[in-house]
Amino acid sequence: MKILDKYLLKTFLTTFFTVFIILFFIFILQSVWLFIAELAGKDLDLPMVLKFLLFAMPRIIPLVLPLSVLLASIMTFGNLAENYEFAAMKSAGISLQRAMKSLIIFISVLSIVAFSFANNVIPYAEYKFINFRRNIAQLKPALAIAEGQFSDVGLYSIKVNKKSGVNGNTLTGITIHKKSAMGEGNKTVIKAKDGLLISSEQSNTLQMVLNDGYYYEDVIPKKYEDRSKFPFAKSSFKKYNINIDLSKLNKVNVDDASISNTNTMLNVSELNYTLDSLYKNRNNEIISFSENINQRVGIKRSTNVVLPIKKNKKLPDNLLSMYSNEKKLTVLNYASSNIENNLLSISGTKNELEFKQKNINGHILAFYDKFVIAYACFLMFFIGAPLGAIIRKGGLGLPIVFAVLIFITFHFINTFGKRISQENGLSPILGAWMSSLILTPLAILLTYRATNDIGLINMDIIMAPFQKIYQKIFPPPK
Repeated sequence: MKILDKYLLKTFLTTFFTVFIILFFIFILQSVWLFIAELAGKDLDLPMVLKFLLFAMPRIIPLVLPLSVLLASIMTFGNLAENYEFAAMKSAGISLQRAMKSLIIFISVLSIVAFSFANNVIPYAEYKFINFRRNIAQLKPALAIAEGQFSDVGLYSIKVNKKSGVNGNTLTGITIHKKSAMGEGNKTVIKAKDGLLISSEQSNTLQMVLNDGYYYEDVIPKKYEDRSKFPFAKSSFKKYNINIDLSKLNKVNVDDASISNTNTMLNVSELNYTLDSLYKNRNNEIISFSENINQRVGIKRSTNVVLPIKKNKKLPDNLLSMYSNEKKLTVLNYASSNIENNLLSISGTKNELEFKQKNINGHILAFYDKFVIAYACFLMFFIGAPLGAIIRKGGLGLPIVFAVLIFITFHFINTFGKRISQENGLSPILGAWMSSLILTPLAILLTYRATNDIGLINMDIIMAPFQKIYQKIFPPPK
């Protein structure tokens, strides 16, 4: 490797890793801020907080890595141009493409590493992250309940005066409000002197054993005039068991397909296999529904249908005229009911198929995201390097402005394309690659202009029409 290649590579790597570390910690702080409600007030020890952040870190890489490449490229080549080092290279016959050769090799290796990271590390970390949030109460049950305040856990709102024991499983001064399943407020109040939390890592159920307490429940009379008396039932108990569904903790329900995020937990081969199964499941449901709806309306799948028509037999224009008024009403009611049932069935199946298609779209987006992050490293380098050479500014001033504007544009288009694709408004493939497709021409244009020593904006072309107008209004003296 020549001295120039070593110099450029060393300069770029120093800037890149510095920028990457700074941005990484900024995004980590953002993650802490987003999940502060889950970390604060739950008596989490330092190892559990660190584990929580460790599982959250890999999801930040797809944001930090392209931005770091972009900013490092602008700063590196901006410094070289500002200090006239590029001018010295060009005077020695070294073109911009030759100067970028060693860095292109590094970016190629970085793109492969980024794809491997997105394909293996991020899915595993996502799986561990979501399950850690779901199992946080299984590892330490008392974390679900805070002292001196009501904590919502499933259908219960629980307040305890004091927690004690090794893991805080022993509770004192317990007040529980049970929420109504119909959303009519709290109809049941349970108070107990003390209690014990029992759980298992293999179970999604948290058991609360209450001792020496009372059970109050509002009673709603059938007669409306008796409701103003607000009657209630009261009973005492020596021991009372309550089972709490842990899947409700932290708003993570593992049985809800919209929250399970299985697409983010799979690598490329697993996504291919899952997509194949999802397509087959959707197509089988379409075939099954079409057969069922055809049987309901009396249509057979056979293509050789021959209607028996008797010779010299003509049906009346109004078939209902053949029946009495009572039978007419029966026929119309039956037809109306049949149509309503079919419409409801069609509407329900349509919603279900739309949900399945959205699930398929999510898996397709997750599949191509792993390739987009690899291409984004190339894209940001071929935008940043020529841009730095053109603007001829290094440091942390103008390069940060350009880098932030370009990256926000890239991230906004990427998010916008994914959202539209997820809702079936655009092809998932196009949605995943939209930002890359839009910014690729910019990378080509900037590389061309930097190679040919053309500025960012040719002011002569812009000012030429105005100069002509000025000369017509104020002609030069003869």
